[in-house]
Amino acid sequence: MVQFNIWLLFLCLSIVTLATTLHANLLESEEYWEKHVVEFDEYWKGRARIAEQDNKAAYSSDPYAVSGNLTSSVSELLVGKGERRNLMGRNKGPCMATNPIDRCWRCDPNWANNRQKLADCVQGFGRNTRGGKGGPFYIVTDPSDNDMVTPKPGTLRHAVTRNGPLWIIFAHNMMIYLKQELIMSSNKTIDGRGADVHIANGAGITIQYIKNVIIHGVKIYNIQVHGGGLIRDSEDHYGFRTQSDGDGISIFGASNVWIDHVSMKNCYDGLIDAIMGSTAITISNSHFTDHNEVMLFGASDGYSGDKIMQITVAFNHFGKRLVQRMPRCRFGFIHVVNNDYTHWEMYAIGGSQNPTIISEGNRFIGPNNINAKQITKREYVTESVWKNWQWRSINDEVMNGAYFVQSGPELKNRPFSRMDMIKAKPGTYVGRLTRYAGKLACRIGTPC
Repeated sequence: MVQFNIWLLFLCLSIVTLATTLHANLLESEEYWEKHVVEFDEYWKGRARIAEQDNKAAYSSDPYAVSGNLTSSVSELLVGKGERRNLMGRNKGPCMATNPIDRCWRCDPNWANNRQKLADCVQGFGRNTRGGKGGPFYIVTDPSDNDMVTPKPGTLRHAVTRNGPLWIIFAHNMMIYLKQELIMSSNKTIDGRGADVHIANGAGITIQYIKNVIIHGVKIYNIQVHGGGLIRDSEDHYGFRTQSDGDGISIFGASNVWIDHVSMKNCYDGLIDAIMGSTAITISNSHFTDHNEVMLFGASDGYSGDKIMQITVAFNHFGKRLVQRMPRCRFGFIHVVNNDYTHWEMYAIGGSQNPTIISEGNRFIGPNNINAKQITKREYVTESVWKNWQWRSINDEVMNGAYFVQSGPELKNRPFSRMDMIKAKPGTYVGRLTRYAGKLACRIGTPC
């Protein structure tokens, strides 16, 4: 009887803990949008109109060819043009790069003197992202964040709100507690290489109605909802913001965004959300743990503007204590390639409103829970409808009972050029391709 009571107490505590974690994503709530309508004054409406044109320009009319370019370069790296294996082991050579994005820059011992080369390395739908390339370097020397309207020079908030392109680096290791959401301006790179940079325990990063942003080499975690107020978003504007949503990184009506080698966990809402017609995005080489709703691509079944959304999710590790949404998609075209899914509690990839999801060369290790083996989840629709959605699994490796429910037409006669015809490597290669996912401990003077 005592053992039964202990078991019952443990079960109740588990249910309470899960209930507090599994709240709905704020961006999917009508109440959220009603509260935030006050933000959309003439300034933001003007920004939205400009961003809409930028997003349409960034949209690819042939997404299959873009996804093919990425998988071809993966294959060429692994086997070489003469079938020569081109991957080093962890301790067998000077260069530890194990996928084509990393191979572009990590082997250079002088990377710190050629930081902006990183902007040439992005692949996938975000391939045209240049961030702050061509602009001067801005060195963040002060981790404080005390003035939202007139940020102190030397702080990250001061850097990201300057006009024009900037390549932002850090003078030393730092813990940055953001008092309010960090609203970025266009043409910026946040480059944490060479320092241990934590953005934690405060508000998150907002990429709203802008273009050309790279976020690389930082840790983002324990992000909370913050109350809003007057916040600067550029050198020549600040305005009133309502309560932030608690995302680690919020991409809102933006284009040409690349998130690479970040480590993220435990944010109030999503780790990374991309909504309101955002497109031309690559999320790569990152490590995600300790979270419920990991990625939301498209917030509303009623917003068809997300049909132009094109996102590549590549070489990431979805790790311990994740629950669902890796990603969860509405509309759009999502290429999920060579990621390592080692943990989920409900499902891995989900969606509604007929998104195209191409899962290629991933490894899915199912949870021990027999009721959570299915990788995929369609929502708010019957099978008679979703059976026509194009959700395809190509060369994925499924383990421990995991299974991917495919639907829609097979991919045949993809319009690739001759150089694009090499097929992606199967999921059996994922362990090495994602070996260095997350923030890297780069040291100046040696390959990273």
